[in-house]
Amino acid sequence: MIRPILKYGDDVLHQEAQPVVDLTAEIDRLIDDMIDTMYAAPGIGLAAPQIGVSLRIFVVDVSVGRERDGLMVMINPSFVEREGMQLEEEGCLSVPDFNATVVRPARAVVKALDRTGAEYQRDGTGLLARAFQHEMDHLDGTLFVDRLRGIKRDMILRRIRKLSRAGKW
Repeated sequence: MIRPILKYGDDVLHQEAQPVVDLTAEIDRLIDDMIDTMYAAPGIGLAAPQIGVSLRIFVVDVSVGRERDGLMVMINPSFVEREGMQLEEEGCLSVPDFNATVVRPARAVVKALDRTGAEYQRDGTGLLARAFQHEMDHLDGTLFVDRLRGIKRDMILRRIRKLSRAGKW
């Protein structure tokens, strides 16, 4: 089921998500919904808080469904390692129609549980490393706009407030 994606300013997006305690049928349905919602958006990643569920789960597929094993489900993820730096423009499904250049690691290693409860680790570089950091930020209540400074951040936030006042956000 495709679920609505929350937008910047919604409380759940700005809170730290809680760890998943048990892998239940409800969690399995949530993951299916997250995958459906991410691909429908379309996006390369989606964290549970973006659909209003404050749990430490994200899905990511930088191939956007083109590679058979491109989809990763990460439950209770944590960084094992991060190194280097990349500066690339990115957007966010929760901040539609806005992009900005954000500092991200050039390489990131994440360990997590898969949907069966097995622990695994993935090493990502480039776009995948950026996606890992972006989605982990969501689990910590941070959006890419929160990582910006100065005029770019002010311009985006001012525009969001204007859209909110007009009932278009």
